[in-house]
Amino acid sequence: MNPDGLYVHFSCACLQVVEYRGSYKIGTASESVNAAYIFSRKDLSRPAIQIPCASKAVVAVRFCPIFFNLKATNSALIPCVSVSLTFSTLLFGKSERSFNIEDTTIRKKYILQLAGKRHRGWRTFLTNKYLKDKEKKFVEYDPEYPVKYAIFITEEEWVAFVAQRRDENFKKLDETKSDATSLPPHVLWKEARVGKDGTVRDDVQHIYDECETLSQSISTAEDQENRSVLSRALNVPEYPGRVRGKGHGCTPTSLYKNPRRRNPSNQEVMETLQALQAQVLQLQKDNERYRCMEKCSSQLKETSEKASINCQNKFPEGISSCQLYLSSPTYRLVGKGKVHNTSGDLLHHRPLPDGHLKVSVDVVLDKDALLPIPDIVSETTLLQDAIGSFVAWPLDLIFIDDEVFAQGSQQLSQKIGSRQKNKRDLPVTSLPKKRAFVPRYQISLETLVDSSDMATAGAIRLLDMEEDIFGYSCTETIGKEDLEHIFRHQELGVGVIHTYIRFLYDNFMRGNDQLSNRFRFVSSSLVNKALICREPDSCREHLVKRFMASSTNNLYLWPYNSGCHWLLLAIDPLKEVVYFLNSIDGEWTNYPDMKQLVDTSIKVFRSQRQARVPRTKSSNITWIKVQCPLQRNGIDCGYFVMRFMREIINMNQIEIPITYFDEYKCAHYTRLQLEQIKEELCQYFIEKRLISI
Repeated sequence: MNPDGLYVHFSCACLQVVEYRGSYKIGTASESVNAAYIFSRKDLSRPAIQIPCASKAVVAVRFCPIFFNLKATNSALIPCVSVSLTFSTLLFGKSERSFNIEDTTIRKKYILQLAGKRHRGWRTFLTNKYLKDKEKKFVEYDPEYPVKYAIFITEEEWVAFVAQRRDENFKKLDETKSDATSLPPHVLWKEARVGKDGTVRDDVQHIYDECETLSQSISTAEDQENRSVLSRALNVPEYPGRVRGKGHGCTPTSLYKNPRRRNPSNQEVMETLQALQAQVLQLQKDNERYRCMEKCSSQLKETSEKASINCQNKFPEGISSCQLYLSSPTYRLVGKGKVHNTSGDLLHHRPLPDGHLKVSVDVVLDKDALLPIPDIVSETTLLQDAIGSFVAWPLDLIFIDDEVFAQGSQQLSQKIGSRQKNKRDLPVTSLPKKRAFVPRYQISLETLVDSSDMATAGAIRLLDMEEDIFGYSCTETIGKEDLEHIFRHQELGVGVIHTYIRFLYDNFMRGNDQLSNRFRFVSSSLVNKALICREPDSCREHLVKRFMASSTNNLYLWPYNSGCHWLLLAIDPLKEVVYFLNSIDGEWTNYPDMKQLVDTSIKVFRSQRQARVPRTKSSNITWIKVQCPLQRNGIDCGYFVMRFMREIINMNQIEIPITYFDEYKCAHYTRLQLEQIKEELCQYFIEKRLISI
C-alpha cells in the first residue's frame, strides 16, 4: 500500500499479452509475462496500473514516500484544470484500453480532439431531440429521461445536462451562433478572411463581389440542387454532406430543410418492378417488330411478272370497302379502308407477299395496333401512321363490308360448289348472299360497358338461371373480364357459356314443348374437372339425379372444361350413348376421369330405373366420336362448343351423325360463323338490360 493509503499493490501477478489487428483487440491471450498490479481503493474490480517485469516473479514494490501536490499560482483555476485534466485523462484512458494506439505522444492530441467532437455531437443530438421542438425552440416542459440511452447517461447526469442547456447564458450563446450561421455562405466566407486590422484583401473582395452578382441571377432551388453561389465563384466542386462557407456541422439537410432520403416501401418497389417489366415487354415487342421487318424484307424479292398477279377469287375484283382485323395478341377490329384486288398490282414498286392484298387505310379504331407487315420504305410500324397510304394485309383478316360483297357472292358460291364436286372434299360454309357481317351489337355493348359502372374493375352483373335449365335454381355471375373476353375474342369462362345456354333456352326452348322435353343441360359449375378429382361422388350423384328427372328420351348437353379446353358431351342415358364433340380432334381416352364418371353415372342410372340389360352388354356404353368442325388456334374452343349446342338444338335430333349434320358440315368454322355467336350473346345482354347506364 502506498503512504497515503489510496493504492494497493500486488507483487506476484501475470500480464496477458493480447493480439492486436489494426486498431482493435480481436484475439485472446497469446502469452503471459510477470507483472505487478496496482489497484485504486475506489475501484477494486480491475487494476489501475499494470507494470510488466522481467522473467522472474515480482516479490516487492517500493513507493516514493514523498507526496506531490499540483502547483498553481491561482487557486481559483485549480478546480477547473483538475476537472479538465481528469475528464481528458479518463477519456484518453478509455480510448487506449479500447484501441491499439501505437504512439500515444503523437496521436493523443488528435484522439482527444476527435473524441471531443463526437461528444459535442452527442450533446447536440440530445438537445435537438429532447429539449427543442420542430421549430428548433426550447420547450417549456420538463423532458423525459431517455431510457434507451441509459448506458450512456445516468439520470443525475441527465438532470444536470438539462439544467445546463436551459441556462440563459447558454440560450444567448445558441441564439448568437444561429444568427451568425443564418448569413449567406459567401458573407461568412468573407468575414472569416478579414485581417486583424479589419482590412479585406483584393482577391477575397473580388470573390465576394462575384458572389453578390451571381446571387441576383440564381434562385435558391437552383442553388441547393446544383452548386452554391460560393462554389461557382471559386470554381470548385461541391462535395456532398457539407455546405461551403457555413462551417463544420452544417449539412444541406439542416440548412435547406430538405427531407431525408428514405428507403422505398414494398409498394414503391413493386411499382418500380412493374414499370421495369412494362419496359421489358415493350423492348420485346420492338425486337419482334424488328425481326418481322427483316423477315418481310427477305420475302419481298424480285419475282416474274406472272407471280405478281394477286387477283383473289375470295374478294370482288376492283376496289371495295373493307374492315381490317388483327389476330394477335387478340382477335379484334382495328380499322377500315379499301382493298385493291386488281391483277398485277404492286406495293411500293415491289410484289405483294403471298396471301396478302393491297389495302389503303382510311380509319383507325385501335391506336396501338401494329401493321401485320411493317413498311420498310417509310419505316412505318403503327397502323395509325399508315392512314392515307397503302399497306399489305393478310387475306384471312380482311372482310368486305356494306353491300359490295353481294355483287359477286353468287358467282363465288358457284365456283366453290364446282370446286367441291371436283375435289370431293368436305364442303365449306356458304358465304353470305346479301351483305357482310358487321358486329353492331358488340360495338353497342362495348359502348354501354364503357359508359356504365362495369368499366371499373370488380363490377359484376347477376343472371338468374331457372330450374328448368340445369335442374336447380341458381344465379350466374358476369364480370367485366367475361365481357372483355368476348370483345377481344379470348378464351371464355363458365359464366359466358352458361349465359349462352340461357339464351338458347329463352329463344329456342321456352314455349316449345318438343325441344324443352328433348334437350336438357348439365351445369359446368357442379360437374367439372376440379370437382371430379376432389368430389367424384358428389358429381356422380348430380348426374344421376339429372338423368332421373325425365321419363322420355332426352339428350343432355354438357359443356366440359378439362382445365384449359372446352368440349361438348351429348349424353343419351336411356340408350346409353355418349356423343363426343371435340374441336381439337382428340380422343375421349385423353380424359379418363371424365369418361369414368359418365360410365359410372349411366350404370347407376340403369340400376335405379331397374333396366334389364344382358350380362354381355352390361358394361358396354357406346361412345361416338363425331367428326365435327375443328378449330385452328388455341382460343376458339368455347365458341365452337356454343355453336355445337345451337346447331344440335336447331336440328332437333337426338341422334347425332358421326359425320355431323349435313347442313352444318365443314372442316372449320369461319370467323364470321363465330362472330355470329358473339353477336347473339351481345344482343342478349342488351335485350336483358344487364348493362345499363
